[in-house]
Formats: sequence, structure tokens, C-alpha cells
Amino acid sequence: MKNIVFTSQTMYRHPLDLNTGLLNITSNFDQQYATDERLGVIYSPEMTIFRLWAPAASKIELILFYTLYGDEAEHIMMEEVRPGTYEVEVTGNLDNKAYKFGIFYPDGTYIDTCDPYAFAATSNGARSVVVDLISTNPENWGARMPAFSATTDAIIYEANVRDFTISETSGAQNRGKFLGFIEQGTKSPNGLATGLDYLKELGITHVQLMPMYDFQTVDEENQTAKYNWGYDPQNYNVPEGSFATDARDPKTRIREMKQMIQGLHDAGIRVIMDVVYNHVYDTDTHPFEKVAPGYYFRRYSDGSLSDGTGVGNDTASENEMMKRYILDSVKYWAQEYHIDGFRFDLMGIHDIDTMNAVRETLDKIDPSIIILGEGWNLNTNLPEEKKAASINARQMLRIAHFNDAMRTAIKGSDMDGGFDTGFISGKPFMEQW
Repeated sequence: MKNIVFTSQTMYRHPLDLNTGLLNITSNFDQQYATDERLGVIYSPEMTIFRLWAPAASKIELILFYTLYGDEAEHIMMEEVRPGTYEVEVTGNLDNKAYKFGIFYPDGTYIDTCDPYAFAATSNGARSVVVDLISTNPENWGARMPAFSATTDAIIYEANVRDFTISETSGAQNRGKFLGFIEQGTKSPNGLATGLDYLKELGITHVQLMPMYDFQTVDEENQTAKYNWGYDPQNYNVPEGSFATDARDPKTRIREMKQMIQGLHDAGIRVIMDVVYNHVYDTDTHPFEKVAPGYYFRRYSDGSLSDGTGVGNDTASENEMMKRYILDSVKYWAQEYHIDGFRFDLMGIHDIDTMNAVRETLDKIDPSIIILGEGWNLNTNLPEEKKAASINARQMLRIAHFNDAMRTAIKGSDMDGGFDTGFISGKPFMEQW
């Protein structure tokens, strides 16, 4: 292994306010520190490059564990190869090796963190894992589906991976799992089709799956102990382990999610992924805040967090490296997992330029990839004219906006206990909506 010795010449030059512990995000900050280098892990059987963007750090070490769950590890100093960007190259085949980063700050603080760009993780996202992604491909894993005909032809059905088969009446063997989602021949107690056969009966073109990246508050080794839909992001580029048959094996969740997508594609059904880039569950413990305190989250001038999401924090998509993170992430999911569309939770938190860049990025892969989102005008610390909200929809071509007024007109209100019906239930005079 290559051990790079860190020199003291680069210490204490980064713009960290030692009084607040936050980065001073000036108008030229991104110009000075943002990078277009590929971040995270760059794996090959001969060597692996680890690269982290951490502009507030004085020095960084790679913590490379000898086993996935053991405590013993090698500590390897990383080199600052450009302002704010650190890397180290480690020789040998590191497939399935767990790692973290140790960050030293100018005030003497030391923290360890997972890799925000990680593609794989141990149980409950405790450690990042190097992975040979080719080894996770199912048998006959091929190319993307052919381009979809037109967005206006889409018939979308929303589902939750866990909920779709978790009931004992679903007939599935792998209840609540990626693999359970694509079991065929399953029936309810009264003989009706369930699972994948039910979806095929519906005649849908797309299934929109609620969050299936790694979320924080469900024990991956005890799926039924606590319930959460998954709008509590932890590792954005890692599949959720509670949906896998073995949460402790980092490759199982990747392989089985690919198998689910492959099974849906074989049935002629495309997959839209629900993504929640607008907030995280806990800023203090999330890798974003650990590697760049004060950068990835939108704040007011006094340093307090903007809270248009209503859950305590808003990500700052207008900052170059947050924007780039979103672009890199959707590109990864589209290319590695053959995802056919993205549903952006609370899209109005993001800025117009970022959403247009998402459209441009995905167009290079497949212009028929669907982008839709919740374009509500939320109270976040961003000028209204920059918000990716429905009021600015004309500035975001080929990005659909969810219309809750139309939903209420068609099916009725969700806010009164279900007593208010809509057009499809016979309520008159709703056509004008």
C-alpha cells in the first residue's frame, strides 16, 4: 500500500471560521475550491484511488479496515492534490474492503466519516465499501431498454418496495424485498394475481418506486422493527439494505436491486426512482456536513439552517459541488442500474439551473428518461426567481411538475379523512379544475 506523507505546508489555509466551525462561502469560493475531478472510489483489480473533496480540512487520512466489521484498520495519509481535494492510491485488489475517512480540522478537531460518494456500504451504512460493480451484475445483465415512445404515453404506478409484498397474503417468498417484487405466479388468498403479475395486469408502462437508496432510521437487519418510507437519506448512491436478503453483505443489495430492475424490464415495465436530494435526515452526522461544514446545506447569514423542507435542513443546490453531486448521482443510477426516470421529492427546494442540468445530463444517456417532481414554492433561502418551482415551470423544459390541485379534483382531498370525493367518485362540477 502506498503511504503518502502529508506536509505541513497546506495546513490552516482553508477558509474555515473557527468561531462558527463553518466554511465562509464567499462569491468566489467555488471558483477557488470546486473540482471537476471524479470523487469517491475509482476501482480496478490492480489498484484503487480514493478521492475526497473536503475544503475545510487541514489533513485527511484514509481508514482502510482489514475486515468489513472488525475494528483493526490501516491509516494512510492522503495528499492534497489541489485546493480542497485529497486523494491516495492504494495498490492491490480492494474489492469488498470497508473504509472511512479521518478528517483533521484547523482547530484540532478530528472526525471520521463515510464517503458521501460511496457506492456500497456495510449494514446500516456504518462504513463505506469498495466494490467491483461488474461482479454485482446479474446473469444476462445487458443494456438499457430501448428509448420510450413519448412522455405523454407513460402510465405510472407508484409503489413501495417493502409494502408491495410485505403482507402474508401477498404470496411472495421474499416478502418486502427487491426479489419479492419480481416473483411471478403469486396470488392472494382469493386467487387474484399479486406482485409482478398484478402490475402486468394493470397495463402500466412505468413503476415509480418510493426511496430505495440507503436511508437512515430503519434497522437493515430487522426490517419490521421500525417503519419508514425512506425520506430520510443517508447514503444516496447505495441501495437500501433492508430490501436485500442479506444486509451485511455489501454486494447483495446491489445485485438484488439490479435483479429487480431487470425483472421489471423483462416484463416491459420501466422504473422511475424517487430521489430525495433536497434534505438529509441529520445534518450533524451526515457526510456532507462532516467533509464540508456549512457548504452543502443552505443557510442564512447568521449560519442558521434554511428549512423550506420542514424537516430541519435544505441542501444548497446552487453551490457548485452540491449541484455536481446531484448530477453525478442521477448519472450513476441511470448508467449503473438502468433507471428510466427520476421523481424529485420537494423539487421546489432546488434551483432552476440544477434541474435543467439534470435534464441535460440524462439526455446524453437517454432523452426519454422521465423527470418529474414536486414543484411547490417552498420557504427556502433562495430567491423565488431561481426556485425549481411550478411558478417557473416554463424555464424547465421537459421536466414535469406534480399538480396536487388536479389530484384533489380527480380523487378528492387527502386532508379531511377521505370524506371529500373527487371527479372519479362522482363529485359534480369538478371539470373546471
